[in-house]
Amino acid sequence: MKIERDDRVEGIELIATATFGLESVVKRELESLGYTDLITENGKVTFKATERDIPITNLWLRSADRILLKVGEFKATTFEELFEGTRALPWDEWIEEDGEFIVEGRSVNSKLYSISDSQAIVKKAIVEKMKTRYDTDWFEETGARFTVEVSLLKDIATLTIDTSGVGLHKRGYRSHDVAAPLKETLAAALVQLSYWNKDRLLWDPFCGSGTIAIEAAMIGRNIAPGLNRNFASEEWDRIKREYWHDARREAWDMMHRDCELNILASDIDRRAIEVAKGNAYNIGLEDDIEFRVGDVRDLRADEEYGVIICNPPYGERMGEKQAIDRLYRDMGGVFKDLDTYSIYALTSEEGFEALYGRKADRKRKLYNGRIRVDYYQYYGPRPPRSIE
Repeated sequence: MKIERDDRVEGIELIATATFGLESVVKRELESLGYTDLITENGKVTFKATERDIPITNLWLRSADRILLKVGEFKATTFEELFEGTRALPWDEWIEEDGEFIVEGRSVNSKLYSISDSQAIVKKAIVEKMKTRYDTDWFEETGARFTVEVSLLKDIATLTIDTSGVGLHKRGYRSHDVAAPLKETLAAALVQLSYWNKDRLLWDPFCGSGTIAIEAAMIGRNIAPGLNRNFASEEWDRIKREYWHDARREAWDMMHRDCELNILASDIDRRAIEVAKGNAYNIGLEDDIEFRVGDVRDLRADEEYGVIICNPPYGERMGEKQAIDRLYRDMGGVFKDLDTYSIYALTSEEGFEALYGRKADRKRKLYNGRIRVDYYQYYGPRPPRSIE
């Protein structure tokens, strides 16, 4: 799936930030949208772009946390270097005279370790730059919002403006949650890291608020994840409204409206199923997902081939460890008979494979919020082409 892009002018750099472990997923998403020359680092993917790409990437990236506009980068070991380097950047080309802007910061392995002082210096430098453009000593800051971040890593200062506003995981469909909800961006990544496609069964037996199933349905129908929300940069004068209009119209046109999906979401908690149904209804996918109340030990799938993707409970979040260990043993027993299925489980339990009774074909380290987890992947056989 490639989006029509204007490649004649590449005047800006964008950064798609990502949770640790998901950088390669975000890179793959960008490549599928037609972007090239991607630079992947811990927690981010940087790429050249045009102003039209700000709406496109905000609307389409499923596993990224935010889209940042990279304003500049330079070495800064003193506050004077930070001030002068910041003041030299083209802030006046982006922030309007009445723009409201705040400065956030972080510092890792840098001489300038005081985040609050660095924030104050950057704010002052931006104001000085703005004064040269607007010939005033006072800015009302009543207009569009601009969130500036100064990131200091090994004495290199990277200055960005957040184009997204609220994090990209906020799709707009999740009006209610259950205990320990899975973030939408992580759920989308779990689906994309699996062998599932829209022609196969997908079953989440611990569906909670339905996030994995809903994200899979959005992928299956090619629904842009940001289509039902707004972004901070929509209010910026620099980004033409027609760019947002064009990107949204193209996203609507690219939906797969006629395909039939086979997605099953189950949970032992009846209230969780009601919440999941409501969330699916909020985005118009209630007819694409079958919801069932039931214990994973009792439920069975009818299809010969399929994919199971689940985020079972783990000890750090809920339940006692003995109950969790027993659940994992029972999962291994239930899923043992599904030898034509590919099975994926996300958990923080380091002894999961021993409890489950089988070593994973692949294990991927990720983070669920602040919890370090592993994504255990068990690969089943490829179904016959007639079934796919």
